[in-house]
Amino acid sequence: MGFPDVVSRGDNLASDLDRAGLTDDDLLLLAELAKGVSADRVGRRLDVSGRTVRRRLRGICDRIGVETAIEAVAWAARRRLI
Repeated sequence: MGFPDVVSRGDNLASDLDRAGLTDDDLLLLAELAKGVSADRVGRRLDVSGRTVRRRLRGICDRIGVETAIEAVAWAARRRLI
């Protein structure tokens, strides 16, 4: 049983970003979560609902192939995107 991509480190960081299709707003959302800010508070900062933040986070997770917000934050941090 192998480890998911969230554990591995990519050699080409730019292509990882292009392949995942993350936007600047996606990275801002992940950066705020990495600071420990709640989804509801991130939503207030971005002028959207907490539910919208959670929906966008689910989309980010699906695009990068991880299951949880923690894995998404780790994925982005390992690639020095946040």
